Amino acid sequence: MFRYYLLKDEHDLETSILHFTHVVFLPFHAFIKCGTNPIKAFFLLTEVLHHRSFKLKQPGDIRHCLKYLHYLRDPSFEAFGVPRNKLTTLLVLTLALQQQFEPISAKQDLEEMSILCRELLSSNPSEVDLRDAVTSLARSFVIYHLKSWYQPPHQVVECFREANMRLPDLQEVSLALSAAHSFRFLMTSSIDDYNDAMAPLDKVISTHFPGDCLSQNVRLSLGSAASLAHYRFNLSGDPEHLEEAIVRFRAYLGSIPLEDPESGNIIRSLADLERRRFNEFGVTNGLEEVHSGNPDVPNVTNPPSFLDVVKSLAETNSVMCPSMTATDRFRFLGALHSAGRITNKADVEEAAKYCRLLLPSLQKSLDEMSPTQLIIISIGIFLFKWFHVTKNPEYLNDAIDVYHCILKVPDAQWARFPVVRRLISCLSARFELSKDKKDFDEMMQLFPIAANDTYTKVPDLFVLSCEWAQRARFSLHSSSSTAYERAMSLLQDSLAFAPTLEVQHYRLVTRRDHYERLPLNYASYQAQIGRVKEAIETLERGRSLLWSEMRGFRTSIDQLLMVDPRLAEKFAAVNRDLEALTTSGSPDILIRGGEVDGSEGMSPFGRIVVTQRKLLGERNSLIMQIRSLPRFGDFLMSPSYDTLRCAAICGPIIIINHSKWRSDILILLYDSLPLIITMPDDFYDRAIELRDRLVKTRNQHRLESKQYQHALRSVLENLYKLVGRPVIEELRKLNIAEQSRVWWCPTSVFCSLPLHAMGPIPSEDGVKRYFLDLYIPSYTPTLSALIESRKSGQKTSESPSMLLVAQPDESLLHAWPEIQHIQRVGTNVTSLISERATPSAVLEGLRDHRFVHFVCHGKLEPGKPFDASFQLHGDERLTLLEIVRSRLATAEFAFLSACHTAEITEGSIEDESLHLTAAVQYCGFRSVVGTMWAMADMDGEGLVEDFYKATFSCEESGTRVPYYERTARALRDAVKKLRRKKGVPLERWVNFVHYGA
Repeated sequence: MFRYYLLKDEHDLETSILHFTHVVFLPFHAFIKCGTNPIKAFFLLTEVLHHRSFKLKQPGDIRHCLKYLHYLRDPSFEAFGVPRNKLTTLLVLTLALQQQFEPISAKQDLEEMSILCRELLSSNPSEVDLRDAVTSLARSFVIYHLKSWYQPPHQVVECFREANMRLPDLQEVSLALSAAHSFRFLMTSSIDDYNDAMAPLDKVISTHFPGDCLSQNVRLSLGSAASLAHYRFNLSGDPEHLEEAIVRFRAYLGSIPLEDPESGNIIRSLADLERRRFNEFGVTNGLEEVHSGNPDVPNVTNPPSFLDVVKSLAETNSVMCPSMTATDRFRFLGALHSAGRITNKADVEEAAKYCRLLLPSLQKSLDEMSPTQLIIISIGIFLFKWFHVTKNPEYLNDAIDVYHCILKVPDAQWARFPVVRRLISCLSARFELSKDKKDFDEMMQLFPIAANDTYTKVPDLFVLSCEWAQRARFSLHSSSSTAYERAMSLLQDSLAFAPTLEVQHYRLVTRRDHYERLPLNYASYQAQIGRVKEAIETLERGRSLLWSEMRGFRTSIDQLLMVDPRLAEKFAAVNRDLEALTTSGSPDILIRGGEVDGSEGMSPFGRIVVTQRKLLGERNSLIMQIRSLPRFGDFLMSPSYDTLRCAAICGPIIIINHSKWRSDILILLYDSLPLIITMPDDFYDRAIELRDRLVKTRNQHRLESKQYQHALRSVLENLYKLVGRPVIEELRKLNIAEQSRVWWCPTSVFCSLPLHAMGPIPSEDGVKRYFLDLYIPSYTPTLSALIESRKSGQKTSESPSMLLVAQPDESLLHAWPEIQHIQRVGTNVTSLISERATPSAVLEGLRDHRFVHFVCHGKLEPGKPFDASFQLHGDERLTLLEIVRSRLATAEFAFLSACHTAEITEGSIEDESLHLTAAVQYCGFRSVVGTMWAMADMDGEGLVEDFYKATFSCEESGTRVPYYERTARALRDAVKKLRRKKGVPLERWVNFVHYGA
């Protein structure tokens, strides 16, 4: 036997077995003569037999060896010199062989092996024996787990955990421990299980150094880590998890040569993640283009067609087999991806036949984890698709049965949301066919289950909740309010998935149907059932989401400082960090221009995402702590109606809710209940037609053209009939005196319509009057913005200092007269003109002046509202985003004498009010004058002179009204004078608008 160990001659092995067999059958007295015992000889025979089992892989030898080892484990045999730890190790190794070559009892073998290994771990075996036993268990578990998605019992996991602590350098144990926790993570979606699964992989990966040859264990760890991170992102949709998945796949790809057959699949997975990042956030790293354009990147073999795979499985009886092998399942799952391309009716019928043949055997193993459940879900998807192709209701019924079957599985939480969502679609289709109320009732029971699923990312929950609300309201279902409220509760949180303002806006635009319509539709529903106060609260919650989020970062902590200074400072610090991150640069520039961090393998955008999620977690935790304090229970809650009505303390606010369900004009009053004017059914479409006519004509013709003048005149006349007349009638009923201040708070298309200039209004004297002739109009993006513009602060009767920012050029011929008028207004004026007007100088000057006046070009960038800008010296731009970053505690009034400063950027969402005027108001200015479109250069000189004369007049000064509060009347009066000038077309005086206090 010793010679066999040295020379590995099989003849020696066979001779040893023969001799040991003879020895075992010797009479007992012969053992006494040779000084040994039959039990010891039997153990040696078993040991040699194990070697032959390992060498020749003969199942008979393995079975006999196991039988002998189990017999020898009788504790009484220890007295005969049988080494128990050696015997236990040998039994583990033999069970591993049996699991490999006769896997029928693989589960029982693995569990027995774990018991034996734990026995070894609690005793004192040699390190060689312990490592051999534990390594065999670990390898056997990983192989079986990959084949069969085996759910390990607790004792197996505990065995690996003990072995990992005892033998921390044994990489096979790390891989097995990770596999065990990975399965538990798939079942529970627990972050603890994810971390427990990833930690052993990272330990193995950390043993690899650049330049080293990549070991099989490290390679397996890199691939497993990438797949695990990918799955977590699919489960949560969290952008932070997306970035980790990208990092993991990049690390995996970077560790193998490009010619490696697996690199093509890795690149495809990475490109898919990058594509999803683009779909979610509008940023990309160009990997897809690199993959498609690089001839050195190996192509991924196209999977076989669905029909080829199922025919192959059918021919081998695999489809009929009660327990399809894991390999067959993966083949089938991969082929299912090609099934979606089947459109020929005959092929559809053929594919459906095999799917139906397969389903019974799959359903018997539904207590197992993926890929069985994934296959069944995919079959349901294609049955539903084939129903649409063939119009055969049997496919629809089968799809519904498939999804019902999945929902019965107790441990399929990960699949519940997508399954329920698809089941709702199927039930909806069947309800449309049969009108069976049972299908409708089940749908309405499933909606709240899906909308409250804790395993699903917030944006998906938000979209489904919007669909629920739509369905419930259309069918007059009792869950309408619940559905709307659930969707509204997810509205702001769904934006928080995006790290920067620009990415948040991208998400708004790509899902604009839901973001734009939800608050308007919900408010219309509340108005319909008589809950007008709640309707006003809803409109406030659902509009200017980006400004509201940013305003939350600047929440006053003065009261909190008096109660808990430490908590207040921590909250302020987190807010500052979040605001800086949220207003950081373009994410696409960060991706394309930034280098990937070599230590973390993460792009600058990825680090922004990770940092943002960490800061948001800290902020949410701090908010919960603050709300637990006395009198802080509503801290940063959505403002109540009693708070919002304070916005109307200086005059009524007219809110227009533009909803396809029902449109209303709401008049908010400070000292009485809000009033509602219900609009006719055609109000919605007529308003859209007015906006489209105005914008289309402005895009096609010059502002001074007859075509545009005609269009604008028609819009103002029809706008008066649509909105102005009912509003003026109601204001008169309320005894709101003419020449009073009123505020417009429009929604939807009305954000782009000149409500302040509606008319002409019919009169007995025949004089043309417009809305601004009767009242002093201002605008506000939200009620909160108006309340903020009246925030407590220094109110002084002293003449305010003014910053003049001017960039005259050959196209602004009237800029110098306008500049001269401003310099003579009678207050302290600091001038930044021409080369002195740089972005940094302007931002610095804004901090030290209460008033600012811009005379320059205003620029818009289609689809990029945050790139709206003032053009300064050397064609440098002061952008909307740079203005947003400013904090101007003493700012009061800004006159933006430039083009497009209150115009909604093309492609933007109107309710978000993303224009320069709103940005200037956000950063601290209480009142702002802006322009709705391009400004005529010649109007600045006269308008500005009249405006500042009125603002700084002695008559106004005697009223002790703050200067910024005089600007609305001053603008109105200056505009009226401009209108009376000969030859001034309609668009020039309509252009100017006032925002704020």
